[in-house]
Amino acid sequence: MKITVLGAGSSAGTPVIGCECPVCHSRNMKNKRSRCSSIITLDNGSNILIDTSPDFKMQAMREQIHKIDAVLFTHHHADHCHGIDDLRAYCQKYKQAIPIFANENTMKELKLKFNYAIREESQFWETPVLQANIVNGPFHVEGTEIIPLPVIHGRMEILGYRLGNLAYITDVSEIPESTLELLHDVDILLLDCLRYEPHFSHYGFKQSLEMSEKIKAKRTFFIHMTHDIEYDAVSSDLPDNVYLAYDGLQLNLN
Repeated sequence: MKITVLGAGSSAGTPVIGCECPVCHSRNMKNKRSRCSSIITLDNGSNILIDTSPDFKMQAMREQIHKIDAVLFTHHHADHCHGIDDLRAYCQKYKQAIPIFANENTMKELKLKFNYAIREESQFWETPVLQANIVNGPFHVEGTEIIPLPVIHGRMEILGYRLGNLAYITDVSEIPESTLELLHDVDILLLDCLRYEPHFSHYGFKQSLEMSEKIKAKRTFFIHMTHDIEYDAVSSDLPDNVYLAYDGLQLNLN
C-alpha cells in the first residue's frame, strides 16, 4: 500500500493570492502547497482518494491518476470537496459510478451542494455519477478494511481514516480518547498542523507535536499547512520521527 500526498496546503494554498511573504515567494517547491488531499494505492492497484480539493484536476494530472475506485470525504468544507466535479472524467472513461463515503452530516451537505452528481447510475455520463455511502463504523473498500476516526473540527465532528497501519487526520482541534484508542500501533500518521499559532478549529504547531508524541506513530507527517510554515526552517526543529509533508510525497507501507 502507498499513499501519495496530492496537496499539503490549507484552504488558501501556498502561495496565497496577493501575499508578499518570503514563503509565498520561495523557490523551494516544498513550500508550494495545493489544497489538502491524498490518494491511497492498494496492493491490487485500486486507488482510494481522500477528499476532492479545488486543485484536484491539477493534482490528478501531475500524479497521472488514471482511475479512482472510491472517495473518502473527511468533511464538506470547500477546500476538501469543491473539486468533486472533476470526478466526471473517471465516470465517463470507465462508464462506472464511483462510491463515496462520509459521515451523515457531511453526506447531507454534499448532496445539497452537488445533488446533480450524487445519483443513480444511468447511461448519462456527462456529469459525475457518485454513489453515497454513510459511514457509521468500519467498512471495506476493494477488500481493504477502513476504520473511521471521529475527530472534532471546531464545532463539528468530522472523520479521519485508518487503513492498516496508516492513519490520516486533517482539520482537527480535538481527538477524543475513544479515537485515540483506534490509533494504537500506527506506522504512518498524517496529521493537521495549520500554523504556529493556535486556531479554534485546527491544531497549531505545538498541539500537533504534542499529539504526535501521544500517538507515537513510527513516522508522523504534518499536513494542511499555511504559508506560516517554511519547509526548511520548521523541518530543522522537528523530532527525528516527525516531518513536514509536501505535494507529491509518496510513502510506502509494508
